Amino acid sequence: MAIQWFPGHMHLTRQAIAERITDIDVVIELLDARLPGSSANPMLAELTGAKPTLKILNKQDLAHPERTEEWLAHYNALPDTRAFGLDASETAPARRIIQGCRALTPSRVGMAKPMRVLICGIPNVGKSTLINTLVGRRKAKTGDEAGVTRTEQRIVLEDDFYLWDTPGVLWPRITVAQTGYHLAASGAIGRNAYDEQEVALELLCTLVRVCPEALEARYKVEAQGTADEQLEQLLQAIALKRGAFIGKGQPNLQKAAEIVIYEFRAGTLGRITLESPTEFALWLAEGQARDAERQAKKDALAAQRKKNRAKV
Repeated sequence: MAIQWFPGHMHLTRQAIAERITDIDVVIELLDARLPGSSANPMLAELTGAKPTLKILNKQDLAHPERTEEWLAHYNALPDTRAFGLDASETAPARRIIQGCRALTPSRVGMAKPMRVLICGIPNVGKSTLINTLVGRRKAKTGDEAGVTRTEQRIVLEDDFYLWDTPGVLWPRITVAQTGYHLAASGAIGRNAYDEQEVALELLCTLVRVCPEALEARYKVEAQGTADEQLEQLLQAIALKRGAFIGKGQPNLQKAAEIVIYEFRAGTLGRITLESPTEFALWLAEGQARDAERQAKKDALAAQRKKNRAKV
């Protein structure tokens, strides 16, 4: 099942970014270090165009260090782009954001030419927490659910450095299936937009592949195989180990799914990154190919309908 979530306020955010971007010098995109490719918004890339970009892999303390380095190398190789990892709760590293923006556009300095920065990202990626760290007080709303920030905010970080914070925004249609599952597992998608058992099974599939030892250590189960039946048995085993039952000894798969998702988000399973640059590039190419095929069929049907109407 494809996961999609684009509530009304996100459409308004898209409009606000499109209007604001003409006056912006640098775009900051906050990414989730556990899923850097899936948390990069292709709609933002379209809206911001060729603006210098600072990519920040947030929550790096929850991600695998070597995978984070791979992603940083990938993004730093892009033109007009800088990237670094960050834990938004750390005060000193957060100041690197101002330095990174000034390095990308050194001509913007002083009150005559103040730096104007737009910070964007998917929901629940940690923007508000980061901004509160930067300003040293509770300026932006924070929460552990997607969609806490709903309005644009302007924040003065220095006399000549203005930061516009926007609500977290996804894109109208997610074409990469893995991206939808990874976003749901991370908490970027509203809980009513997906089935938790399905997301947990997909998450287990990835965890069995990238860090089976973490599952075995945490749940005292065998994590072997990614076939559907094996993953369902693994979820059942987790339910039994955690004492999650329905009725007379029946495993409560819903409760087990909630446990797996929550403990991944909390970092209880360890430092995990769900995707590499190479893997994501492959998924993206496959998704774009399917999307192109879908559009071609849609165009062919439209052309046929037009042709049939002309005959009448």
